[in-house]
Amino acid sequence: QVQLVESGGGSVQAGGSLRLSCAASGFTYLMAWFRQAPGKEREGVAAISTSGVTYYADSVKGRFTISRDSAKTTLYLEMANLKPEDTAMYYCAAAMYPTRWVSPSDYNFWGQGTQVTVSS
Repeated sequence: QVQLVESGGGSVQAGGSLRLSCAASGFTYLMAWFRQAPGKEREGVAAISTSGVTYYADSVKGRFTISRDSAKTTLYLEMANLKPEDTAMYYCAAAMYPTRWVSPSDYNFWGQGTQVTVSS
């Protein structure tokens, strides 16, 4: 069983930065950040494999950076140049046998979420 606990969300003005963290217990394969805004579907933001290969949604490329520590127990999301449209609940997720990193149904474990609010 994998447990995921996010932290680091908050409120920031447009153009600001935030760093999200996700503490993971148990062995994981692909790890990712998803987000969900009110009234919208959950969408993949970024993912990273155990070998360090990274994937990003087009909407965050060049602004967000996903990483994990060498022990692979903590996942990070560095968010820069934040925009109001980045406002959402952000979730950490882990997949054992993913086929598509952007597909929420491919993920076996989820954190409780951390809120990110960007004001204009």
